[in-house]
Amino acid sequence: MGHSHLTLTTVNISAPDARELAQFYARLLNRNVLVDEQDWVMLDAPDGGVRLSFQTESPYERPSWPTEPSKQQMMMHLEIRVDDLQAASAHALACGSTLADFQPQDDVRVHLDPAGHPFCLWVAS
Repeated sequence: MGHSHLTLTTVNISAPDARELAQFYARLLNRNVLVDEQDWVMLDAPDGGVRLSFQTESPYERPSWPTEPSKQQMMMHLEIRVDDLQAASAHALACGSTLADFQPQDDVRVHLDPAGHPFCLWVAS
């Protein structure tokens, strides 16, 4: 049986409003919109990495962080490497995130995007 080359191109994130969440991540990550449809928006990957896209889901339920029994669990989260944790955290807050109440590590900052998805800012050592 032959092998096929598989390439991960895009991560799609559910949201109550695809455009609103795409605008947040465009500001946060300094990316541009490639595709803007009514319920689906895709951002570019200027470094040639994985693109992000956002899909409006109705109904949408915010994930809980940390996980709680009988609550919507996060299905995934983004890990974002930064050079300066304090400056990156301030930038994320200015873009519209909130700092999560629960912070499991001193060298990582967990933020919540406007749709409630957790994402982690971390410094490479």
